Amino acid sequence: MGKTLLIGSCEPFSGKSALVLGIARQLMEANLPVRFGKPLATSLELDQGDLSRAAPLLDDDVRFVGSTLGLAEDQLIPSLHLLATSTADQRLIQGQMDAGEGFDALRQKLQAPFDGLTLLEAAGSLHEGLLYGLSLGQLTSRLDAPVVLVHLWQDSRSVEVLLAAKEKLGDHLIGIVLNAVTPEEVESLERNVVPALEALGLAVFGVMPRSPLLRSVTVGELVRRLEARVICCSERLELLVETLSIGAMNVNSAMEFFRQRRNMAVVTGADRTDIQLAALEASTQCLILTGAGEPLPQLINRAEELEVPLIKVEHDTLATVEVIEQAFGHVRLHEAVKATYSFRLVEEHCHLDRLFEALGLPVN
Repeated sequence: MGKTLLIGSCEPFSGKSALVLGIARQLMEANLPVRFGKPLATSLELDQGDLSRAAPLLDDDVRFVGSTLGLAEDQLIPSLHLLATSTADQRLIQGQMDAGEGFDALRQKLQAPFDGLTLLEAAGSLHEGLLYGLSLGQLTSRLDAPVVLVHLWQDSRSVEVLLAAKEKLGDHLIGIVLNAVTPEEVESLERNVVPALEALGLAVFGVMPRSPLLRSVTVGELVRRLEARVICCSERLELLVETLSIGAMNVNSAMEFFRQRRNMAVVTGADRTDIQLAALEASTQCLILTGAGEPLPQLINRAEELEVPLIKVEHDTLATVEVIEQAFGHVRLHEAVKATYSFRLVEEHCHLDRLFEALGLPVN
């Protein structure tokens, strides 16, 4: 029987894909084959109203991981269903609550001889996917597969949801990886908290620090979420925004503040040309203008010289800031620079040798 590992989480955007990349990379370096899939797709480029089965249902994360790792087509496992409003409505009305015939085919494929590891990324939380018969608990039970949970750590209260997961998943839960730990607290956590978690039966395979890069969002994603108009530098929408600044102070204070920030999105009124020009001279990835009016020609010219996208929104400043703040840490890992960082993050902060030993994989 082939070996399968489920990567799950207690809440969405916990870092599952980053861990998948890190695990797969180390296995491939040990010349062990890898397959990857998401039984329940959560992101598709195609129109969700057109779910023709003429082509495999491949989640965007699966495509990205496959492309990044150079996996062949037969190493990418198609999804069985798409998590979306339209499909949920259909299943609810029709009373469908199981994964359907496709699940048996998936199980047979996973049970066939395979000399490597199949990584399956579960849905965002312990319960997500119940309507499709593809929640983490259902997958674990029906596939009889071990689980590693990636968990966003805040403080010791975070343990409660892990204990609830352990109670639900039982012996299938072979370990956890703590993610998004404040960098200054990593050492203390490893020294004091990890032994306590191990004593509770929660094997800890890694403690990964919070990364502004992995939480970052592209300018293009902000444009999409804000339904914004790009005034200039539309070819630079792949720039990554790590921090948010609001240009509402006087220009001297703004310049001092901007100098302390990096890779910013600066939100300011369309009439604040002084703030706008100051922001362009700092580490600004995009300038977002709110309110009535249009930017002055000299501002546009300077933005073009510095290749900083200039964006105009219809929202007020408060609403704009709320949209941007919601985007940080809630976007998919679909940029090459993030993938490269993920490799290093997992390699430096995870003890995958313990995981591979628990799975019985011959990785030296």
